[in-house]
Amino acid sequence: MTKTIAPAYVSTTNACKLCTPLGAAMAFKGIQGAVPFLHGSQGCATYMRRYVISHFREPVDVASSALGEKNAIYGGGANLKKGILNVMKKYEPEIIGIATTCLTETIGDDVPMILHEFVKEFSDLDLPALVQVSTPSFNGSHTEGWHGAVRSLVEQLCTEPTPINGTVNIMPGIVSCEDVRHLDQICRDFGIAATMLPDISETLDGPALEDYQNIPDGGTPVSAIRAMSGATASIELGLLQPTKSAGNSLMERFDVPNVRLGLPIGLRASDAFFTALEEISGTSMDNRHSLARGRLVDAYVDGHKYVYGKRAVVYGEEDMVVAMTGFLAEIGVNVVLAGTGARDKNFAQAIATVTDGLVRSPVHAREGVDFHDIAEQAETLAPDFLVGHSKGYSYARDWNIPLVRCGFPVHDRFGGQRILHLGYKGTLNLFDIIVNTILERKQSDSDVGYGYL
Repeated sequence: MTKTIAPAYVSTTNACKLCTPLGAAMAFKGIQGAVPFLHGSQGCATYMRRYVISHFREPVDVASSALGEKNAIYGGGANLKKGILNVMKKYEPEIIGIATTCLTETIGDDVPMILHEFVKEFSDLDLPALVQVSTPSFNGSHTEGWHGAVRSLVEQLCTEPTPINGTVNIMPGIVSCEDVRHLDQICRDFGIAATMLPDISETLDGPALEDYQNIPDGGTPVSAIRAMSGATASIELGLLQPTKSAGNSLMERFDVPNVRLGLPIGLRASDAFFTALEEISGTSMDNRHSLARGRLVDAYVDGHKYVYGKRAVVYGEEDMVVAMTGFLAEIGVNVVLAGTGARDKNFAQAIATVTDGLVRSPVHAREGVDFHDIAEQAETLAPDFLVGHSKGYSYARDWNIPLVRCGFPVHDRFGGQRILHLGYKGTLNLFDIIVNTILERKQSDSDVGYGYL
């Protein structure tokens, strides 16, 4: 008899992802009048606030039910109800976004039932909208928490058909505040009134104010979310969004056509996005975007000699890695490894799709990996530079190669929330950064230093 022995379990070392409720909290921050609320221990909220604040450089409040040892045994329902009342008193929110944590998922708290009881018990009060999402970190990544929160917002707030209102729903995924502003401007140039869900452009990158606001201005209005059933179409950015996505929910329940595209990074992906906007709006691309496309092509021609044949390792959020890999293949960079901490996403197929016709051999794609796995393999691949967020810096330092920072989180540089990744302008910005990174490295490695490169 043959006995199959499973590989020995090896603990995660420096995870290439963040926790699921963190992504949900970030998404809830993009809703007007919202307070993110974590049903779990106080430490979870503290950890997530630290990560979000260090990237966005903004004060961020994340409420918590602050469960302790007793609650882990007897349940956290009482704490959740008390916590919601405290948030209502302190913040007067229009909506509270409630995400579970590993602790509450493990002990089995029935959050929908607890919230149902809460609404019945306090029906005499002016209650905010309550939206809950299940986000156990042992079963996902921060990207999945973000998408789960967006889907919950749509399913729990947009429950009735509304008259056709001519809007277009845009679900941008985890991109920067500058990206969201740029997407909104692009839509305006097509005459499209976009409902951006979520809209973090002001709530996580606001102006300096004399008086502190408990809840910052901006975000997607709850009324706009309720009216998403009357949109002309939905556009979801990210090839690896879950099947049960916000866009698919609107399509199944209200027949709102749903277009799913990759993040528009690179010439091909940006062309696909602008073509979709032309088809939905019935309007041709504005001349300013045609000029931006032309400048991008011109930059590709001018900078090709500097980047062609260089070797890169790309890591981070699955949709960002897919989009960046396609862009790098487009400019002649060999992506020797593409890695993400997400699992069961058909990651390799997505990488193959965006690099089709651009590479001689398939890009090696790995999902469900941590930085130990990535480093173990990448060391043998001799990359010229890394592309990803700040958590990869220690490896770039060890290997003495540059790190091109993009995505989330960017902790060791200023302005991570304002990195423009998307569209022709965002692609040109990234191309300039990559070319200059390579030039700087060549210049600094030279014994004499080059004045012209």
